[in-house]
Amino acid sequence: MQRNAYLVGVAGGSGSGKTSLVRALRESLPSEMVCMVSQDDYYHPKELQAVDQNDRINFDLPTAVDMDGLARDLRILLAGEPIFRKEYTFNQDGREGRTIELRPAPIVLVEGLFVLHHAPVRDLFDLRVFIDASEDAQLERRLRRDSEERGYGAEDVLYQWEHHVLPAYRSFLLPYRHLCDLHVVNELGFTRAVRVLRDHLLQAATKVATPVQGL
Repeated sequence: MQRNAYLVGVAGGSGSGKTSLVRALRESLPSEMVCMVSQDDYYHPKELQAVDQNDRINFDLPTAVDMDGLARDLRILLAGEPIFRKEYTFNQDGREGRTIELRPAPIVLVEGLFVLHHAPVRDLFDLRVFIDASEDAQLERRLRRDSEERGYGAEDVLYQWEHHVLPAYRSFLLPYRHLCDLHVVNELGFTRAVRVLRDHLLQAATKVATPVQGL
């Protein structure tokens, strides 16, 4: 398969800063140079999710996500074609996900919990990045984020953390940490890491040619 993009996978635990890192990278580069893909937009519908022993939905399993669909769409982007996805709204009542068009670009940034666990996705990456943060820091950020952005109560967040999030982190993320090319520690921030990655991506972008759509 001809590759028209440099593909970067960013993995890490919930609350480690994956999305923030990818957004910072996107903002540090020319907008036409970057396409950002979120694993979250590949979650299966709520009614198809597994439940735990207390009949609570567990979204922190690899089976919760259409990883084969993600692999398929990444191959489409690598071939220089756009993809269309419906935005995932984290099951917020009354909020309808919009349709997102992801256009090919020299740099494709992919972030998600299971992008290293799923071999058909993992094997596509030119660069694998693992973002690290202590479990305490991850929990603090998740409590704040899920309250402010997703409307979850602290009791629900803590239950998911103990029964779903931590087991998933230890089973489906940490075993692949050693396969990464770069580890970013995000306890106090990642400004220097963004500068290093930006410079690397600028160099990588010069080695790929993405067809301009519509010409």
